[in-house]
Amino acid sequence: MNLLVTNDDGIASPFLHELVAALRGAGHAPYVAAPKTEQSWVGAAKSRNRAIHATQADRGLGCPTWIIDGTPSDCVNIALDHLIPRTTSIDGVLSGINIGFNASLGFIIASGTIAGAWEGALHGLPALAFSQALTEEVYNQLKAADDAPNADLLTTLRHSAAHAARLAAPLIGATAPHSFVVHNINFPFPCGPTSVVHRTIPARVVIPRLYSPACPEGNHRLIFRAGEDLSANEPLTDRAALAAGHISHTTLDYTRLGH
Repeated sequence: MNLLVTNDDGIASPFLHELVAALRGAGHAPYVAAPKTEQSWVGAAKSRNRAIHATQADRGLGCPTWIIDGTPSDCVNIALDHLIPRTTSIDGVLSGINIGFNASLGFIIASGTIAGAWEGALHGLPALAFSQALTEEVYNQLKAADDAPNADLLTTLRHSAAHAARLAAPLIGATAPHSFVVHNINFPFPCGPTSVVHRTIPARVVIPRLYSPACPEGNHRLIFRAGEDLSANEPLTDRAALAAGHISHTTLDYTRLGH
Protein backbone atom coordinates (compact mmCIF):
# COMPACT_ATOMS: atom_id res chain seq x y z
CA MET A 1 0.00 0.00 0.00
CA ASN A 2 1.01 3.64 -0.53
CA LEU A 3 0.85 5.21 2.94
CA LEU A 4 1.31 8.78 4.15
CA VAL A 5 3.02 8.73 7.55
CA THR A 6 3.19 11.62 10.02
CA ASN A 7 3.65 12.07 13.77
CA ASP A 8 3.63 14.73 16.47
CA ASP A 9 7.05 14.05 18.04
CA GLY A 10 8.93 15.41 15.05
CA ILE A 11 10.94 14.13 12.13
CA ALA A 12 13.87 13.00 14.32
CA SER A 13 11.82 10.69 16.56
CA PRO A 14 13.15 7.11 16.57
CA PHE A 15 9.54 5.99 17.11
CA LEU A 16 8.64 7.37 13.67
CA HIS A 17 11.74 5.82 12.11
CA GLU A 18 10.96 2.36 13.53
CA LEU A 19 7.40 2.53 12.19
CA VAL A 20 8.61 3.46 8.71
CA ALA A 21 11.21 0.68 8.75
CA ALA A 22 8.56 -1.88 9.73
CA LEU A 23 6.19 -0.65 7.02
CA ARG A 24 8.90 -0.93 4.38
CA GLY A 25 9.82 -4.36 5.67
CA ALA A 26 6.21 -5.45 5.23
CA GLY A 27 6.26 -4.34 1.59
CA HIS A 28 4.43 -1.02 1.94
CA ALA A 29 5.51 2.23 0.26
CA PRO A 30 5.54 5.00 2.88
CA TYR A 31 5.68 8.73 2.21
CA VAL A 32 6.71 10.73 5.27
CA ALA A 33 5.61 14.29 6.09
CA ALA A 34 6.50 15.09 9.69
CA PRO A 35 6.85 18.21 11.81
CA LYS A 36 10.23 19.88 12.08
CA THR A 37 9.90 20.00 15.88
CA GLU A 38 7.77 18.27 18.52
CA GLN A 39 4.08 19.16 18.32
CA SER A 40 2.63 17.12 21.20
CA TRP A 41 -0.74 18.08 22.69
CA VAL A 42 -1.62 20.47 19.86
CA GLY A 43 -4.74 18.52 18.86
CA ALA A 44 -6.01 19.35 15.38
CA ALA A 45 -4.51 22.86 15.32
CA LYS A 46 -3.67 24.41 11.96
CA SER A 47 -1.13 27.20 11.48
CA ARG A 48 -3.59 29.83 10.35
CA ASN A 49 -1.66 33.05 10.87
CA ARG A 50 1.74 32.28 9.36
CA ALA A 51 3.26 30.73 6.27
CA ILE A 52 4.43 27.11 6.52
CA HIS A 53 7.62 25.85 4.91
CA ALA A 54 8.03 22.29 3.59
CA THR A 55 11.45 20.89 2.70
CA GLN A 56 12.18 17.57 1.02
CA ALA A 57 15.09 15.90 2.76
CA ASP A 58 16.88 12.57 3.07
CA ARG A 59 16.61 11.51 6.72
CA GLY A 60 17.66 7.91 6.13
CA LEU A 61 14.08 6.60 6.00
CA GLY A 62 14.45 5.09 2.53
CA CYS A 63 11.33 6.81 1.20
CA PRO A 64 10.18 10.26 0.06
CA THR A 65 10.40 12.51 3.11
CA TRP A 66 9.35 16.09 3.83
CA ILE A 67 10.05 18.18 6.93
CA ILE A 68 7.30 20.72 7.64
CA ASP A 69 7.53 23.54 10.19
CA GLY A 70 3.94 23.12 11.31
CA THR A 71 1.52 20.85 13.14
CA PRO A 72 0.63 17.25 12.26
CA SER A 73 -2.58 18.57 10.69
CA ASP A 74 -0.54 20.97 8.57
CA CYS A 75 1.72 18.11 7.49
CA VAL A 76 -1.07 15.86 6.27
CA ASN A 77 -2.97 18.60 4.48
CA ILE A 78 0.07 19.95 2.66
CA ALA A 79 1.46 16.52 1.81
CA LEU A 80 -1.79 15.14 0.38
CA ASP A 81 -2.66 18.29 -1.55
CA HIS A 82 0.75 19.53 -2.73
CA LEU A 83 3.73 17.24 -2.08
CA ILE A 84 2.87 13.68 -3.04
CA PRO A 85 2.79 13.27 -6.84
CA ARG A 86 -0.68 13.35 -8.35
CA THR A 87 0.08 10.05 -10.03
CA THR A 88 0.39 8.36 -6.61
CA SER A 89 -2.81 7.12 -5.01
CA ILE A 90 -2.52 7.10 -1.21
CA ASP A 91 -4.34 4.18 0.42
CA GLY A 92 -4.28 5.42 4.00
CA VAL A 93 -2.80 7.86 6.50
CA LEU A 94 -0.80 6.59 9.48
CA SER A 95 0.30 8.70 12.44
CA GLY A 96 2.89 7.75 15.06
CA ILE A 97 4.29 5.90 16.73
CA ASN A 98 3.66 8.40 19.52
CA ILE A 99 5.94 8.63 22.56
CA GLY A 100 3.43 7.75 25.28
CA PHE A 101 -0.15 6.51 25.19
CA ASN A 102 -3.14 8.28 23.67
CA ALA A 103 -5.81 6.52 25.68
CA SER A 104 -8.96 8.00 27.29
CA LEU A 105 -11.18 10.82 26.10
CA GLY A 106 -9.00 13.69 27.32
CA PHE A 107 -5.83 12.39 25.71
CA ILE A 108 -7.55 11.45 22.44
CA ILE A 109 -8.94 14.94 21.86
CA ALA A 110 -5.66 16.65 22.80
CA SER A 111 -3.44 14.36 20.75
CA GLY A 112 -1.50 15.69 17.79
CA THR A 113 -0.91 12.08 16.76
CA ILE A 114 -4.60 11.31 16.47
CA ALA A 115 -5.19 14.67 14.80
CA GLY A 116 -2.72 13.76 12.07
CA ALA A 117 -4.72 10.62 11.35
CA TRP A 118 -7.97 12.60 11.53
CA GLU A 119 -6.80 14.89 8.74
CA GLY A 120 -6.46 11.78 6.60
CA ALA A 121 -10.06 10.87 7.44
CA LEU A 122 -11.09 14.40 6.44
CA HIS A 123 -9.55 13.69 3.05
CA GLY A 124 -11.77 10.60 2.78
CA LEU A 125 -8.98 8.14 3.54
CA PRO A 126 -8.69 5.31 6.08
CA ALA A 127 -6.67 6.56 9.03
CA LEU A 128 -4.69 4.89 11.83
CA ALA A 129 -2.99 6.38 14.89
CA PHE A 130 -0.34 4.42 16.80
CA SER A 131 0.96 5.18 20.30
CA GLN A 132 3.43 3.47 22.64
CA ALA A 133 2.57 3.44 26.35
CA LEU A 134 5.54 4.03 28.66
CA THR A 135 6.07 4.04 32.39
CA GLU A 136 6.98 7.38 33.93
CA GLU A 137 10.45 6.03 34.70
CA VAL A 138 11.06 4.88 31.12
CA TYR A 139 9.71 8.15 29.72
CA ASN A 140 12.05 10.19 31.92
CA GLN A 141 15.00 8.00 30.90
CA LEU A 142 14.10 8.48 27.24
CA LYS A 143 13.95 12.26 27.57
CA ALA A 144 17.22 12.34 29.52
CA ALA A 145 18.80 10.46 26.58
CA ASP A 146 17.44 12.95 24.00
CA ASP A 147 14.78 10.47 22.84
CA ALA A 148 17.28 7.68 22.15
CA PRO A 149 15.64 4.47 23.44
CA ASN A 150 17.68 2.04 25.51
CA ALA A 151 17.91 -1.63 24.52
CA ASP A 152 14.78 -2.75 26.39
CA LEU A 153 12.64 0.07 25.04
CA LEU A 154 13.98 -0.43 21.52
CA THR A 155 12.97 -4.10 21.68
CA THR A 156 9.43 -3.15 22.71
CA LEU A 157 9.29 -0.40 20.09
CA ARG A 158 10.28 -2.78 17.30
CA HIS A 159 7.66 -5.30 18.37
CA SER A 160 5.07 -2.50 18.41
CA ALA A 161 6.15 -1.29 14.97
CA ALA A 162 5.86 -4.83 13.62
CA HIS A 163 2.32 -5.07 15.00
CA ALA A 164 1.52 -1.70 13.39
CA ALA A 165 2.79 -2.87 10.01
CA ARG A 166 0.78 -6.09 10.34
CA LEU A 167 -2.42 -4.24 11.28
CA ALA A 168 -2.18 -1.54 8.63
CA ALA A 169 -3.41 -3.46 5.58
CA PRO A 170 -6.42 -5.23 7.14
CA LEU A 171 -7.63 -2.11 8.96
CA ILE A 172 -7.25 0.07 5.89
CA GLY A 173 -8.96 -2.57 3.77
CA ALA A 174 -11.87 -2.79 6.20
CA THR A 175 -12.41 0.98 6.34
CA ALA A 176 -14.61 2.42 3.61
CA PRO A 177 -13.64 5.72 1.96
CA HIS A 178 -15.25 8.80 3.48
CA SER A 179 -16.21 6.92 6.64
CA PHE A 180 -14.73 9.55 9.04
CA VAL A 181 -13.16 6.80 11.15
CA VAL A 182 -9.80 6.83 12.94
CA HIS A 183 -8.40 3.58 14.33
CA ASN A 184 -6.65 4.47 17.59
CA ILE A 185 -4.13 1.77 18.53
CA ASN A 186 -2.09 1.84 21.74
CA PHE A 187 0.73 -0.60 22.46
CA PRO A 188 1.49 -1.72 26.03
CA PHE A 189 4.85 -1.54 27.74
CA PRO A 190 6.42 -3.96 27.37
CA CYS A 191 5.05 -5.16 24.02
CA GLY A 192 6.03 -8.52 22.59
CA PRO A 193 5.44 -10.52 19.41
CA THR A 194 2.54 -12.39 21.04
CA SER A 195 0.79 -9.34 22.52
CA VAL A 196 -2.92 -9.62 21.77
CA VAL A 197 -5.15 -6.94 20.27
CA HIS A 198 -8.37 -6.19 22.15
CA ARG A 199 -11.21 -3.98 20.96
CA THR A 200 -11.79 -1.18 23.44
CA ILE A 201 -13.65 2.04 24.13
CA PRO A 202 -12.05 5.26 25.41
CA ALA A 203 -11.71 5.39 29.18
CA ARG A 204 -13.63 8.14 30.95
CA VAL A 205 -10.88 9.99 32.75
CA VAL A 206 -11.06 13.39 34.44
CA ILE A 207 -7.82 15.38 34.45
CA PRO A 208 -7.98 18.33 36.84
CA ARG A 209 -4.99 20.36 38.03
CA LEU A 210 -3.19 20.06 34.71
CA TYR A 211 -1.25 23.29 35.25
CA SER A 212 0.95 24.42 38.10
CA PRO A 213 0.04 27.34 40.36
CA ALA A 214 1.41 30.65 39.18
CA CYS A 215 5.06 31.33 39.92
CA PRO A 216 6.03 34.80 41.21
CA GLU A 217 6.17 36.05 37.60
CA GLY A 218 2.59 34.89 37.06
CA ASN A 219 3.38 31.94 34.76
CA HIS A 220 1.69 28.53 34.84
CA ARG A 221 3.32 25.35 33.51
CA LEU A 222 1.72 22.14 32.28
CA ILE A 223 2.16 19.15 34.60
CA PHE A 224 1.54 15.72 33.10
CA ARG A 225 -1.16 13.78 34.92
CA ALA A 226 -2.72 10.47 33.90
CA GLY A 227 -6.00 11.58 35.50
CA GLU A 228 -8.62 9.73 37.50
CA ASP A 229 -10.34 6.87 35.69
CA LEU A 230 -14.11 6.88 36.28
CA SER A 231 -14.86 4.08 33.80
CA ALA A 232 -17.10 1.13 34.56
CA ASN A 233 -15.58 -2.36 34.53
CA GLU A 234 -17.32 -3.20 31.25
CA PRO A 235 -16.89 -2.77 28.34
CA LEU A 236 -13.10 -2.95 28.22
CA THR A 237 -11.43 0.46 28.01
CA ASP A 238 -8.19 1.44 26.33
CA ARG A 239 -6.54 2.20 29.68
CA ALA A 240 -7.64 -1.16 31.16
CA ALA A 241 -6.34 -3.07 28.14
CA LEU A 242 -2.93 -1.42 28.42
CA ALA A 243 -2.80 -2.09 32.15
CA ALA A 244 -3.42 -5.79 31.40
CA GLY A 245 -0.58 -5.87 28.85
CA HIS A 246 -2.83 -5.92 25.76
CA ILE A 247 -2.81 -3.88 22.57
CA SER A 248 -5.79 -1.55 22.58
CA HIS A 249 -7.74 -0.90 19.38
CA THR A 250 -10.44 1.76 19.64
CA THR A 251 -12.51 2.71 16.60
CA LEU A 252 -13.18 6.44 16.70
CA ASP A 253 -16.26 6.86 14.52
CA TYR A 254 -16.84 10.59 14.24
CA THR A 255 -20.18 10.09 12.50
CA ARG A 256 -21.52 8.95 15.90
CA LEU A 257 -21.07 12.39 17.44
CA GLY A 258 -24.49 13.65 18.49
CA HIS A 259 -26.10 10.18 18.64
